[in-house]
Amino acid sequence: MTEGTTSAASEGADTLTRLEQEGEIAADYLEGLLDIADLDGDIDMDVEADRAAVSIISDAGGRDLQKLVGRDGEVLEALQELTRLAVHRETGDRSRLMLDIAGYRAKKRAELSELGAKAAADVKNTGEPVKLKPMTPFERKVVHDAVKAAGLRSESEGEEPQRFVVVLPA
Repeated sequence: MTEGTTSAASEGADTLTRLEQEGEIAADYLEGLLDIADLDGDIDMDVEADRAAVSIISDAGGRDLQKLVGRDGEVLEALQELTRLAVHRETGDRSRLMLDIAGYRAKKRAELSELGAKAAADVKNTGEPVKLKPMTPFERKVVHDAVKAAGLRSESEGEEPQRFVVVLPA
């Protein structure tokens, strides 16, 4: 291996170690939260797309965990931010950690990918831009990725919390 290759491999290993550490800190924080709330759940950690991913899952169907998701994922978003703050407090670094509870985010990702693909197909058929409803940053990212995979481009417009995706012709 050359010096550049060794350096890149070392940097990749350092990033993986840092993301795994973020996941462990987040898992400890969330375990404490589950204990306080007297909720049952198992914590799964992974690294996806250069960010730590932590999931809380339940064997009991996740009914109790739905309280931690809230209406339209609002509680989940807040818990994700609190968890990111807990990681930041421990590491001093900003975290891009993604939190999923009871498979909510995974299900939402599939729905949004389908929405993005459908919007791209509509734009291909009509040649006209399509504006989607306002979305969270996570939701917009998933739609942008689906549109890109369909071979088109998209942009976000507007101001939070009314920011939305516009799918554009090629």
